[in-house]
Amino acid sequence: MAFDLIKTLKALAVQRPVFHSEADFQHALAWIIHEQHPDFTVRLEYRPSKLKEKAYIDIWLERDGAIYAIELKYKTRDLKVTVGDEPFSLLDQNAQDQARYDFCRDIGRVEMLAGAYPRLIGLAVFLTNDQGYWRLSGRNSNVDTAFRLHDTAKLRGRLEWADHASAGTTKGRTDAICLQGAYGVNWMVYSTCGTGRNGEFRMTLVTTNPAALATAATVPL
Repeated sequence: MAFDLIKTLKALAVQRPVFHSEADFQHALAWIIHEQHPDFTVRLEYRPSKLKEKAYIDIWLERDGAIYAIELKYKTRDLKVTVGDEPFSLLDQNAQDQARYDFCRDIGRVEMLAGAYPRLIGLAVFLTNDQGYWRLSGRNSNVDTAFRLHDTAKLRGRLEWADHASAGTTKGRTDAICLQGAYGVNWMVYSTCGTGRNGEFRMTLVTTNPAALATAATVPL
């Protein structure tokens, strides 16, 4: 059976429309992948031997020599909702600029893996109920303009902070992110929980693989 992560996420949304945390999301996604594809080897927080930096991949899948490396982001706004008999109380997670940088860094990381493993497909997933990620801001002075993730945004080339970014914002995130491929950001509805402003969850997914990187390398920036 072919592996379609979007199809799997849509199936997960029926069972789990909301999560307590990113770790909760990670474990729930890994479990449904295991259920749908019992022939996969599934590992969480896996450190690939060919990844130069000291980092761990959220979900690592292997089957017959094929590899899928999945990185996840789950960012929330304030939401109190009960699903079935289970209450959820989500917090406002600020620092959108840092979260955007981190997601772009995830894309760069799976790109590196796609370049190192000939049969690897890299997948970066962002799930949120914060409209600030998928809506285009009208402000022009944002320090994170290069990392913006609004619907139809394009990510390509060298991504770095604006010159006026503060040291507090960039701490631990000072390196520019250099993407080999070109990626369109397209958001889709994941679930709706309640009727309030923050009840809609959307997701976006970026995919890269060795063939795509080889093609991108022949296209001038």
